[in-house]
Amino acid sequence: MSRRLFTVGPVEVFPDTLASMNRAMIVHRGKEYQDLQHRVVEKIRKVLDIDSDVLLAPASASGFLEGCVRSAVETKMAGLSNGSFGDRWQQIGQENGKQVQRLNGEWGKALRAPHIAGKLERDVEAVTLVSNESSTGVLNPVGEIVNAIREQSDALVMVDGVTAVGAVDLKLRKLDLDALVFGSQKALALPPGLAVVCVSDRLMERAAKVKNRGYYLDLVQYKKMADKDLPLTTPPVSLMYGLDYQLDKILREGVQERYARHQRMADMVRGWASKRLGLYAEEGFRSNTITVIKLNGLDFKEFDRRLRQKGFEVSPGYGTVKDVTFRIGHMGDLSERDIQDLLDAMDETMEEMR
Repeated sequence: MSRRLFTVGPVEVFPDTLASMNRAMIVHRGKEYQDLQHRVVEKIRKVLDIDSDVLLAPASASGFLEGCVRSAVETKMAGLSNGSFGDRWQQIGQENGKQVQRLNGEWGKALRAPHIAGKLERDVEAVTLVSNESSTGVLNPVGEIVNAIREQSDALVMVDGVTAVGAVDLKLRKLDLDALVFGSQKALALPPGLAVVCVSDRLMERAAKVKNRGYYLDLVQYKKMADKDLPLTTPPVSLMYGLDYQLDKILREGVQERYARHQRMADMVRGWASKRLGLYAEEGFRSNTITVIKLNGLDFKEFDRRLRQKGFEVSPGYGTVKDVTFRIGHMGDLSERDIQDLLDAMDETMEEMR
């Protein structure tokens, strides 16, 4: 039985988007592909309101999280974390042999300037931060945190935008980040398999001096090819077609209207959850793409089983809160009508379970 996905990712991919990828293959070293990649990059810049170099890789977003560590950090980085995905970036640094200063906040609470102020060690070369923490449903105040970093350090600032880009206005032009990483399977509403990183000149200058960057995720190698509108290795051509289509779709909707739609969907889910079970994330810093809901005794396995029978799928909890929460994804091309259908189905399911 087919199900509509209200998951944290991969998310629901609409039929028109799937159809846009059903096209003949093209050679990835030819002019036709160069034109495709050039279009995609220019549209990403327009949607995000940035001027940065945009690099694309056949990987999940985690690939470029690792690429940023390997390319931008010679010895030491700092990792900010208030959830599983902040912890993951710290782990990526450690597994690649980097020294990692861990600056951890409380799960369910936003990271704030005091978490960073006066605490960065002098020899830190880069700081990593998750904008929208998928395990807890917290949207961190990225601008506040970036300002706090830059007040005390000239370290590179690298941000995981995986479940924010395409749904939340991060005010990227004002932030002027050194790296912003995201992927195809979240708010861009595509299948998984394509990673994107937007990089600053400052990061690329630093990367050119870093040794042992590897090959597959070496940002310097990607930049050399991207300057010619070419990939480093064989790209997922079908996903490139899909991304080209989705970016046009976003621009037709209007970027700000897309952000507003995600706000409305989030408000609907949060309203339901606050009345029914309770919200995990701190008020005032709740995600517009993911709502993490307290179970409060709800048997999630049974709830999930019944929902699936009705044609709906949500996500279980994640990380250290996996046994006390579940998660609803409300991002991409979903509408308020879709959200209402889910809420009605969840109400019906909870009544059945009484």
